[in-house]
Amino acid sequence: MAKMDERLEKMVERYREINDLMMQSDVVSDRKTMAKLGREQNELTPIVETYEEYKKAVEELEEAKVLSKEEDKEIREMAQMELEELEPKIQNYLDRLELLLVPKDPNDSHNAILEIRGAAGGDEGNIFAGDLFRMYSKYAEAKGWRTEVIEMEDSEAGGFSLVSFKVNGEGAYGILKFESGSHRVQRVPKTESQGRIHTSTATVLCMPEVEAEDFDIDMNDLEIETMRSSGAGGQHINKTDSAVRIVHKPTGIVVKCQDGRSQHENRATALMTIRARVYEERQRELDQKNEKERRTKIGTGDRAEKIRTYNYPQNRVTDHRIGYTVNQLDRIMDGRLDDLMAALQLADQQAKIAGEKE
Repeated sequence: MAKMDERLEKMVERYREINDLMMQSDVVSDRKTMAKLGREQNELTPIVETYEEYKKAVEELEEAKVLSKEEDKEIREMAQMELEELEPKIQNYLDRLELLLVPKDPNDSHNAILEIRGAAGGDEGNIFAGDLFRMYSKYAEAKGWRTEVIEMEDSEAGGFSLVSFKVNGEGAYGILKFESGSHRVQRVPKTESQGRIHTSTATVLCMPEVEAEDFDIDMNDLEIETMRSSGAGGQHINKTDSAVRIVHKPTGIVVKCQDGRSQHENRATALMTIRARVYEERQRELDQKNEKERRTKIGTGDRAEKIRTYNYPQNRVTDHRIGYTVNQLDRIMDGRLDDLMAALQLADQQAKIAGEKE
């Protein structure tokens, strides 16, 4: 407990330092610094508040212990009642602090970039990719987040062979990051005349939006070209070379963006996306080198990893990583994901705590 107290006191000190910094005129006028400090402040606030409540309860416990030794019987009885109330309360604070002190991904507070691809199952995989896109869009809307399409490749049968989009919202990545992997659907496709159930998949990759100052990408490693936009999108489409395609030569990662209204807008969006993709690739390589870190996560984030099954005939959704099953597929596909996301976050916290104790 001494080490925990020492760590918590340093956090309280940092929290107060941040509050002082955010009142300084030179910091207030620096938007990026204010945003960075604001994110750190938001992360520290629940820890500091819980720790202050814990310390207050410990003080009350010590006072009650002294009173429990008084000669007056009535005072002793009242003190004993207080002790019985405070001891489980303090343990509850300790349990909460243990969870709050679990190391957090520094990107959890960032916006998220999601990329969904139709995989196994041909047309049905693409149609399911479209269903997942609508599911996440509805979830984002319900949380007051904003979505922006980055790239979209329509499928003739419906849905998308590829759709990538940005989710703007505080903590979006921290919640959606567990969605990376292979999503399997079991249902009767619209094109199936015999009524047979088919199994198809779509893959999801969730990445944090990474600021340029947090992850530097060498512009010499990029091949940038412009081209005519194609497909539906408004009067500006096909009239100018507004689409932008960027290749990161060392990794071969390719990003194309054409949905913005200008080449400048598409270039900025494509650079943001390529930075996120390269950052994700670097993190994946680091995770592979650190096997212990991988064991403390509920999933590897590998798109080949089957993470969830959506069974339409039985109206059932199963997340295979945490053994979570619910017979409410219709609600899930309507974007009502709060319970599922909460279960994933809790499982991840528990896995990290267990990993730290090894």
